[in-house]
Amino acid sequence: MQYLPCRAHHRPLALAALIACGPALHAQTSPATTLQTVEVVGTTPLPGTGVPKDQIPSNVQTADGQRLRQLQSLNLPEFMASQLASVNINETQGNPFQMDVNYRGFTASPLLGTPQGLSVYLDGVRVNEPFGDVVNWDMIPSGALANVALLPGSNPLFGLNTLGGALVLQTKSGDTHPGGELEVRGGSFGRVSTEFSYGKKLGEHGHLFAALGSFDEDGWRAHSPSRVRQLFVKGGEHAPDYSWDLSLLHGQSRLIGNGLLPESMLAQDRAQIYTRPDQTRNRVTMLSLNATRQFGNGFELASTVYARRVRASTVNGDLNDDYDPPDTPESGVENRTRTKERSEGLALQLSKTAGAHRLSVGLSYDRARNDFEQSEAEGVLDATRAVVVTEDAETNALIAGTSRTASVFMSDIVTLAPGLNLTLSGRYNDTRVRTDDLGRSTLGLDTTLDGEGRFKKFNPAAGLTWRLTPALTAFGGFSQGNRAPSPIELGCSDPDNACVLPNALQGDPPLKQVVARTLEAGLRGSIGTDMRWNASVFRTENRDDLLFISNGRSAGYFTNFGRTQRQGVELGVSQHTSAVDWRLSYSHLRATFESSACILAAANSSAGTSTACAGADEIEVRPGNRLPGLPAHSLKLTIDAPLLPDWRVGAQLAAYSSQFVRGNENNAHQPDGVDFFGAGKVGGFALVNLTTSWQFGAGWELFAKVSNVFDRRHSSGGLLAESAFDSRGNLLAPAEWRNEQFSAPGAPRALWIGGRWRFGASE
Repeated sequence: MQYLPCRAHHRPLALAALIACGPALHAQTSPATTLQTVEVVGTTPLPGTGVPKDQIPSNVQTADGQRLRQLQSLNLPEFMASQLASVNINETQGNPFQMDVNYRGFTASPLLGTPQGLSVYLDGVRVNEPFGDVVNWDMIPSGALANVALLPGSNPLFGLNTLGGALVLQTKSGDTHPGGELEVRGGSFGRVSTEFSYGKKLGEHGHLFAALGSFDEDGWRAHSPSRVRQLFVKGGEHAPDYSWDLSLLHGQSRLIGNGLLPESMLAQDRAQIYTRPDQTRNRVTMLSLNATRQFGNGFELASTVYARRVRASTVNGDLNDDYDPPDTPESGVENRTRTKERSEGLALQLSKTAGAHRLSVGLSYDRARNDFEQSEAEGVLDATRAVVVTEDAETNALIAGTSRTASVFMSDIVTLAPGLNLTLSGRYNDTRVRTDDLGRSTLGLDTTLDGEGRFKKFNPAAGLTWRLTPALTAFGGFSQGNRAPSPIELGCSDPDNACVLPNALQGDPPLKQVVARTLEAGLRGSIGTDMRWNASVFRTENRDDLLFISNGRSAGYFTNFGRTQRQGVELGVSQHTSAVDWRLSYSHLRATFESSACILAAANSSAGTSTACAGADEIEVRPGNRLPGLPAHSLKLTIDAPLLPDWRVGAQLAAYSSQFVRGNENNAHQPDGVDFFGAGKVGGFALVNLTTSWQFGAGWELFAKVSNVFDRRHSSGGLLAESAFDSRGNLLAPAEWRNEQFSAPGAPRALWIGGRWRFGASE
């Protein structure tokens, strides 16, 4: 993906990051003239010549690093939630780096067990981890990001897992972002973060860029400290007829995510936790090489090669489901996992511009090997609900998983007439997934985890853009994408042997690949020289969707579910003037099941009442029932204005309607205050953030942010499950455990203050 350079001495018009398909132009100003240049967006993951944004037949949303800095966002999920249309987050883990990011009803999440439907690319490399297609947001260096693009739909050019959209990230280079920057900020929750970056042009064509990031906080909930360390280095050459860059990404983190909390405990103390510890450690190293070469006559060759290594471990202190004194006095169990992932890949793309055609053909090959070990040790819960281990740990799963995907793809953008462009594309994917049960063969475990699957699919796409007038463009298109089951999903698909994700695997029946088809149409345009607007409708249907069905006790299984559907409307308008910059967007989403099925949901009051379901703990899901975790309505407003030449203030509003919680997929749960508690949904809420910045001296800036200004108590998601504690967190006798709603509490009001020093940009 390639954008126009955004050099430090330019003053580009703010990109419409809040609304879909905002302004198609950057404005570059000087005292004497105003020069407009066309913004281009890459339509494939590989680097190379982009496509003018107004010729893309969907509501693509873009932002640059300057916009992320202006909003003072901690990380990419926080920025997307506050600024991008049709995006909401579920704070299921209660950690700012472990959010579920939902876009048009599809999710990119760091948590195994969450159905993944968005692909994420960093400099042409897909960073969804092969073991479960999860996305580790803590391993994306936000301080090194130059551009962000969110492309909607089941775009086949972005390969596997692009069911609802692709998030494409491009990092900074020394020639496009020269000079240094040091930023330090701190405040609420004991948070201290530091970022340092420096870019420099080397000689006539060379460039070098480096970024360091550090984050530490105590967390606003009990026993919730976390830390993140990031390093990014990139160097290469940008010459008129060729370019290349080699980058190294390394990150380490220790994240505490204490998860959901029963509403009875939430009412008593929102900072409480259920059980602990819930710790994730990540260590990622990635080396990638991107290169392009122009050969004349309109030919361009682009390539990407990468190697990625991931080590992850988890320690989860959980309630022991078998606790039953005095026969089983162990009230807790500590589940541990260790995962090693090694992945490599390459992609080649040949493009040619000839007459009315911009044709690209390419191929890619990706492979990965995953080693996974799970163990558990029983113990007792202490007064803080931490597991104190009293028995030796036992390994109960040891597997090796492999996956290989070979793809061939093509795209042709045809200019049918001035202002009228047709886009045709397609991709053929051939994926092999295999799991080998090393626990049975080497340790004698009673497991049956061997499995193998091969998934083939050709996915087409077609779209049309028509510039009706200089100020009005119509667009529409169809696209199809697919996702093959990952090794973790193949190893956890038996409803009779639920998995304590991410900590266990069981024997599995075969799973099918997911196929998504999207239709989208809309209008976008401008009013005058400084206002942009857009309106679009979309519909995506998934067949054989992969869902994780919880049994209400931190366990569950993956299964295919007939059909699901996401459809909706996006509206947006923005204006940029010297006096004010404002953006407004509204999204309506109707995400529903479109097939009937019986799923496990023991904590739902309607469990066992359907004649169509045989199990006493099952509920019947019917067509039209809404998917959990997704609000139907969302509204976002951002205003930023200079009060003085060097002093700016801003406000951001994000409002969401209510949503059903997991375990209430049939939307039929009704609390009775005796056996069942909780409404089966979390209420709507609105959050307001305030930002301000003051530039003084040569390159110096002070800034501050207040989040959740009105200290709104809210929850961004939830689950129906069985609670073993009273409202003060005291362990109850098993006979007193009750079915209750667990919720994901949002953070209270917080204040952060920081300083930034920029230097050396003119070198």
